[in-house]
Amino acid sequence: MTCLKPEGKEPGATGARGRDFNAFDEMAPRAPLATPAAKRNGAAVKSADVRPSGIYRPNNNVQTPAMRSPDYVQMSTAAAITLGIMAGKMYGCECTRCLNLLLTYPEGCRANCAYCGLARHREAERDYADRNFIRVDWPAVPMAGIIAKVAADGDRTPFHRMCISMITHPNSDADAVTVLKAWTDRIDPKTVPVSILSNPTTMTRDDVVTMKELGADIFTVAIDAATPELFDRTRGKGVQSPHSWAHYWKILNAARDIFGPEKFGAHLIVGMGETEHDVLGVVQQLRDMGGHSHMFCFFPEKGSLMDHLPATPRDQWRRVQLARYLIDYCGARIDHMRFDENGRVVDFGLPKSELDTIIGTGMAFRTSGCPGKFRDDLSACDRPYGDSPPSNIASYPFQPGKADMRKIRRQLGQSKSKH
Repeated sequence: MTCLKPEGKEPGATGARGRDFNAFDEMAPRAPLATPAAKRNGAAVKSADVRPSGIYRPNNNVQTPAMRSPDYVQMSTAAAITLGIMAGKMYGCECTRCLNLLLTYPEGCRANCAYCGLARHREAERDYADRNFIRVDWPAVPMAGIIAKVAADGDRTPFHRMCISMITHPNSDADAVTVLKAWTDRIDPKTVPVSILSNPTTMTRDDVVTMKELGADIFTVAIDAATPELFDRTRGKGVQSPHSWAHYWKILNAARDIFGPEKFGAHLIVGMGETEHDVLGVVQQLRDMGGHSHMFCFFPEKGSLMDHLPATPRDQWRRVQLARYLIDYCGARIDHMRFDENGRVVDFGLPKSELDTIIGTGMAFRTSGCPGKFRDDLSACDRPYGDSPPSNIASYPFQPGKADMRKIRRQLGQSKSKH
């Protein structure tokens, strides 16, 4: 067996008190403040009632239009660049292979997740369509125009996948169905498969069935917080938010039954106060169910209730990335790994030579998500710099080079063996 010690910290990549992990008692979010009545439920946007016209770029120094799904959706900056509606480049990569779409309403998301830039508590600060999400702006675009452009590209499309991201809103279920049907009516799901990033809080099992019948390929649930206690503190009653750990798992189990093996998964955020054993226990549970985990590294999103807290130390992140990859794609199991008194991985349960080979491919450190057209363990949803700046990359949206791999090995506290 090989034993990797939690050492070799990179400057600026440590947690509170200089630790190489973020402990539960140090990651408490701020309490949300009350929102003035004049700012609630998108009141300012609805009162102004500015009619949308074409593409809306966030923070454009104009009154935010009253845009609503299913006619309008927001898309990630990387997707907008790839689609050609925004100019720009992404460091080290050709933007993205996934067309990430986000439902949008003047009222915004009615949940209040502590780590999220879209959270309800930001109503007093910024209109919904102007809020940052996973570190970037999301321009709003007419859905019909998106479909027309992708349909015109046909097999030449740069996108390997499209993802409809729902939010907590009374219309989200019906509008996600409308967007999905409009897409599959024009674009063959075999050309661009569709993923659903669901909102379990407003969904039933029948909604999951409908998504499958209309041509969705993969169904995912953003569990995010790896334990019931952490979920409640960051997504439930602890921040005056409506989400329930039990209902999220109920919908995830429905997705397992309806979409089948390898066609469902869950998002997990590392570094919000769970232990490595906690989060890898969920990874193993998902794999045993027949699904996959999609990992995010905690980043203190500007404007969120956790923006004052440290990002996930890279040491912690690399250990979990590697262990997750071993469980999901290499047949490893958590019960073959060893953990220390703080729940950190200290032994991955593989011979050092075998582990070196897997580390050396770099695949474990790529962005994880729904697969594209190249290989099952290479995500189409590469989310460039969605969980870190390019200066200290967490999830690599490109194949790590030699310098990247040297850094990764240092973060793992491991030097390459000589054979």
